[in-house]
Amino acid sequence: MATAVKICGITRLEDGLAAAQAGAHAIGLVFHPASPRLVTIGHAREIARSLPPFVTAVGLFVDAPEDEVRRVLEAVPLQLLQFHGGESPDYCTRFGMPYIKAVRVKAGVDLLQYARLHCEARGLLLDAFVEGVPGGSGNAFDWNLIPSALPLPIVLAGGLTPHNVGEAIRRVKPWAVDVTSGVEREKGIKDAAKIAAFIRGARDADV
Repeated sequence: MATAVKICGITRLEDGLAAAQAGAHAIGLVFHPASPRLVTIGHAREIARSLPPFVTAVGLFVDAPEDEVRRVLEAVPLQLLQFHGGESPDYCTRFGMPYIKAVRVKAGVDLLQYARLHCEARGLLLDAFVEGVPGGSGNAFDWNLIPSALPLPIVLAGGLTPHNVGEAIRRVKPWAVDVTSGVEREKGIKDAAKIAAFIRGARDADV
C-alpha cells in the first residue's frame, strides 16, 4: 500500500492547500502554546474548512487541559487528535475521537509497552527524543530502535526531508510519514516546492 503523508505544523491557508494539492493525506495543526508553529483557533478553522475531501485535519496537543482541547474541538472540524506529551490512555480516549500517540524514541524506551498501553490508538507516531522539545525538532533517531512487529501502525517522524524520506520508508516500512521542519522555509512557513519533493520521494519509495 502507498505510504500516507502528513505535513505538520501548518499555520497558513496557502500551505495547507499546497500540501493537499501535492497529494498529502493529512495536515497537522499545532495547538501547543510553546510551539513556534502554534496556529490560532480562527486560522485553524479556516484551514480545516478549506481542505478538499479525504485530506484529514489533525489537531496536535501537548499535555493540554481537557477544556482547552474541547474548546478547539467546538470550533475546528478536526478528524484526528495527536497527543505529543505524557497523556494517559484514559485522557486520550476522553474526547470520543480517533487519536494517535506520539512517542519520543531513545535507547531504553519500550515501544511495545507504549503500544500495549495505548491499544485504542490508531497508531504510534515515533519522533526523536530531544530534551525539552516535544516535537518538530528536525532531529532523526536510530530507526534500529523500532521493534520489527509493533501491534499498531507506525507514523514515522523526526528529521525527515525530501532527501531521506525514501530511505526511511524502505527501511522502516511505516504506515505513514510525518514531516514538519523538513519542508519549511522558516519555522511555521512551508515551502511548496519542498512539500512536493517530499511527497514525490515518498511515492518513489512505494514503487
